[in-house]
Amino acid sequence: MRDALREAVLAIGGRLGSVVFHHEKAWSSATFSGVRHTLRIEFDGPAAVACGERLIDALAEHEFNIPGQLVADAGVDHVEHRLKGNPRMVVTVSLLLMEED
Repeated sequence: MRDALREAVLAIGGRLGSVVFHHEKAWSSATFSGVRHTLRIEFDGPAAVACGERLIDALAEHEFNIPGQLVADAGVDHVEHRLKGNPRMVVTVSLLLMEED
């Protein structure tokens, strides 16, 4: 499931990013439980940065198709952007996944 999530997120950004960090943490409420995933994705170069911007714009509303999983929440937590020299962007995203019944 971890690889499927990474692939699904990278696909939103045109697969030009690289996951440089992936952390999972159990999550629960009174009625639900799941896993919160935090990914840091690096985009190097003008084309990759444009893909990163597409990821930022689309992530929250994206309809994920990860077998057996429901993405209950997805959002961008942090963005680092360098425009001088070789453009570079690092995007940190969080997604809450729950098992589908």
